[in-house]
Amino acid sequence: MARISVVGAGPNGLTAAAVLAVAGHEVTVFEAAEEIGGATRSADLTGGGGISDIGSAVHPIGAQSPVFKALELERYGLEWAHPEIPLAHPLDGRPAALMHADLATTAAELDVDERAWKALYGPLVPETQTMLESLLSPLLPLPKHLMRSLGFLGLSGLPAAALQASALRGEDARALFAGIALHSALPLERLISSGFGIVLGAIGQRHGWPFARGGSQAIARALGRLIEEHGGTIRTGHRITDLREVTVGGERPDVTMLSLTPAQLLRLEGFDVPEGYRRRLARFRYGPGVVRVEFELSEPVPWSDPRLAGAGTLHLCGTAAECAAAERAAHSGGIPERPFVLAAQQDAADASRRPSSGGRLLWTYARLSTASGLGPEVETAFAGAIEDQVERFAPGFRDTVVARHVMGPAALEAFDANLVGGDIIGGAMGLRQQLFRPVASLDPYRTPMPGVFLCSSSVPPGGAVHGMPGLHGAASAMRWLEG
Repeated sequence: MARISVVGAGPNGLTAAAVLAVAGHEVTVFEAAEEIGGATRSADLTGGGGISDIGSAVHPIGAQSPVFKALELERYGLEWAHPEIPLAHPLDGRPAALMHADLATTAAELDVDERAWKALYGPLVPETQTMLESLLSPLLPLPKHLMRSLGFLGLSGLPAAALQASALRGEDARALFAGIALHSALPLERLISSGFGIVLGAIGQRHGWPFARGGSQAIARALGRLIEEHGGTIRTGHRITDLREVTVGGERPDVTMLSLTPAQLLRLEGFDVPEGYRRRLARFRYGPGVVRVEFELSEPVPWSDPRLAGAGTLHLCGTAAECAAAERAAHSGGIPERPFVLAAQQDAADASRRPSSGGRLLWTYARLSTASGLGPEVETAFAGAIEDQVERFAPGFRDTVVARHVMGPAALEAFDANLVGGDIIGGAMGLRQQLFRPVASLDPYRTPMPGVFLCSSSVPPGGAVHGMPGLHGAASAMRWLEG
């Protein structure tokens, strides 16, 4: 049994701690905040007694995560809440494009693209677990189902703009695919942006896009209960700035797991970082920042398309071309006038989240460039642009707003230091950095510092709440312990 410290109690640090505790090691988790969860924390942001997800909200991959399933988090209180409609993409002057938790139903509503949509997703929907095993694994060793994976991996490498232009004819299908692909946080003209549209679309049309009942915090709490059941210790309100401060059971740890991005690692004291590794970490690139706006409402959102009352996730940007333009602006130093807004109505599937007044909540965010820094005026104006996009598809929305809570990039980083510059995915997701994050290495989890390992979303497979960086980091540490 080894003594293991874990720095950072976000979903990846907690997953690493859980895997190591289940394996019989003595584990202590250190968290700077007073609550575990990192960007999965939930709180009453608007003061009305509701439960808002501060950061992550929608969990299509988390609900299918191999490590979450292996850890049986449902035994520790985690429950998934499924909305009637997993995803909606409203359009001006016409019914919204909808993704249902069924391929045939989704395709049937896409008019001229019914056959094309089935041709795109038909071979993939039954293979969601194979896709996830491949995409959530390290680059090496090669995926277990390599030959079955090559087909969708080839499609995934394409720019989403190219795939939708060649495979889809109608605006409904093109817009629906574009919105899903923008979960890559990449311009639609970039390589691998299609991968997110393919994988998340296939998962959604088989398993839906659920929320964690009671708030995303429930994921962290389930992991915390598992860790403690297996003898682990969690110390909140304990910020680590020097690894010489860290002890496990009164002794120096054999292994330290860092659920940190490169920026935080480089600020830590108490160990020597080789100059070459330091230089490579310093080249790590972060993605655009986001502005998060939580709305408390007196009543449900007055969507132009009434079916959207039952939608869990909504993509508010209009046509595929408008979505592409918004993302290009967010990556080119600009501030999108009509941003791509990702919205969620968690309380459509989970009434326990609603404010005590009986009203509703609407969770939103949009990306913008933070390259030149943002002042309060820019953040306020951008929050207004987010509200404009909701009003565009729900006339009268402003009249229902009781309260707003705005968090810009600086506030998000203050809330969770891993959200560097408001980047919510742990680093830019371009092709090279997605494959080799944070540096090019056969084992990116193992650092050159003896016994120090990385397990944040800045290592493969990257962002989203699924715990797989924690699993792979823990596996690397156990291999090192075994010699």
